Amino acid sequence: MPDIPNPHALASMLLTVVALILFSRERLRLEITSLGLICVLAMGFSLFPFGDFKPTDFFFGFGHEALIAVSALMVLGQGLVQTAALEPVGRLLGRFWVRLPYLSFMLTLALGAVLSAFVNNTPIVVLLLPILVSVCLRAKTSPSKILMPMGFATLIGGMGTTIGTSTNLLVVSVASDLGLERFGLFDFFYPAAIGGLVGLAYLWLVAPLLLPSRDIELSDASPRLFDGRLHLPAESPAIGKTLSEAADLCEGKLEVMRIRRGEAAILPFPDVILRVGDRLRVRDTPQHLKLFEDALRATLHDAHPNNEAQNPLAAEHQSLAEIAVVAGSRLDRTSLSAVRFLDQFQLVALALHRAGREILGSDDNIERTLLRPGDILLVQGAREHIARLKKSAEFLVLDATVDLPQSRKAPIALGIFVAVIAAAATGLMPIAVSAVTGACLLLLTRCLTINRAIRAINSSVFFVVVASLALGRALVETGATDYLTDAFLFATWGAHPLVILGALMALLALLTNVVSNNAAAVVGTPIAIGIAQRLGLPPEPFVLAVLFGANMSYVTPMSYQTNLLVMSAGNYRFAEFVKVGAPLTVLMLVALTWALAEIYF
Repeated sequence: MPDIPNPHALASMLLTVVALILFSRERLRLEITSLGLICVLAMGFSLFPFGDFKPTDFFFGFGHEALIAVSALMVLGQGLVQTAALEPVGRLLGRFWVRLPYLSFMLTLALGAVLSAFVNNTPIVVLLLPILVSVCLRAKTSPSKILMPMGFATLIGGMGTTIGTSTNLLVVSVASDLGLERFGLFDFFYPAAIGGLVGLAYLWLVAPLLLPSRDIELSDASPRLFDGRLHLPAESPAIGKTLSEAADLCEGKLEVMRIRRGEAAILPFPDVILRVGDRLRVRDTPQHLKLFEDALRATLHDAHPNNEAQNPLAAEHQSLAEIAVVAGSRLDRTSLSAVRFLDQFQLVALALHRAGREILGSDDNIERTLLRPGDILLVQGAREHIARLKKSAEFLVLDATVDLPQSRKAPIALGIFVAVIAAAATGLMPIAVSAVTGACLLLLTRCLTINRAIRAINSSVFFVVVASLALGRALVETGATDYLTDAFLFATWGAHPLVILGALMALLALLTNVVSNNAAAVVGTPIAIGIAQRLGLPPEPFVLAVLFGANMSYVTPMSYQTNLLVMSAGNYRFAEFVKVGAPLTVLMLVALTWALAEIYF
């Protein structure tokens, strides 16, 4: 067993465990957890100094090259989305699917993977989701067979280059800070391609057989369960009746989760007498929610326009629509009331869905609920207003048609992005410099407004990167990584280097599905270099084992935001992610471990 580490190293390791647990808690905002972690580190080392290390060094992440590059690349990705620069790809895929669906499925997986090697995979998934749903409905096939494989293909593609994901940039930057020669843009494309080919073959040939053939008639009926509340006015036939009698008015389908009367919450006992102003908390399909609304003459909304002429529900040709909240949109990490959704879009929000879990707060107020990527809004309004949303690059409307946005700025945005990649690939500029230059050009050419550029920078990713770098600094400076390296080698004593490499990658794959992948990568990178040094082997394969393992977010829907988008669109269950994602993880582990060993050992 390795020697007991010093008190500062023990405290750093304990804080790491606490941080990883907190990062996995959905109810805690990552921004708050990250800032709290940085504060604890800085205060702890101020009160209990360690050698010549300065507590203010924990703030170095705010100016770190990796953070600058990640932020700039998020802005570049938003520029492609905003200008619809990838729209021709979507139209071309749509035409192929009509003629050759089986081969088009393979092409879609390959294209999603290739694009995700250069662009954050969220806009890729947002582009492909409505297209795939549309062609499946027209071909009378089940979208649930292909949506999850498509999402996983974009995650696989993100492994291929240093800019594919923020995790890649972090690992490469941390390894460089620790003295390793910096990886070039395509330096690990070969092993990633080997693993990717195995993964894509599985997603094309096997994954659809493991997934249920679930009808998703998004144009007519939604299988998703939405949280909403029914407001009972004075004219409701349920007033003065018991809850069980009100359920009979709704064909016996009404199931109330909670009743709010003023500020009080009332348990939904069958003999509760309903009063004017009661709000019934319900969770059901859109069709049943509208049935309850009509039967009880209730309303599913809190909209209070200044006059009836401004009421979106008073317009002719009313329609329901389901809108997915995507990263970088004006609904991301904010509330409907904050963006004045009713006034801006003339649509009324009726209910919310979040991957089958409870989403509303204790007051059941939809307007004030903080939204996040993957949430689905059930909205109602005039058809022309819904059609206008579908032509916007900012919203993903889940239905059976595809209205892709168009923009004259698309060639400019695409040209800027290609120039950024070319400058980084040829070594003309570091990726952080070329990406920031590209982001500035997007603003100067008005492909993107400053407000949308700021919104494109995901605050949770921003602060998690900073906190992860600070945590990694604490582990390295206190010698905790040396202890963890010795402990890992002790646990794998006598094993072949190939087994040690695979075990390290498996450990990171496990961590990335339950905690922040960026935090796991930053903690794992110095350990990987320490393992290589102890074994007298090149450090590159061990660093890449951390990079690849931290990208294997296949087993749980919560491990990556695009998994949540796919889960909502395909109405998948948690067990189905495990059923498809676990074998994919094993296949990728074997293929990538073999590829790294063949190349570097």
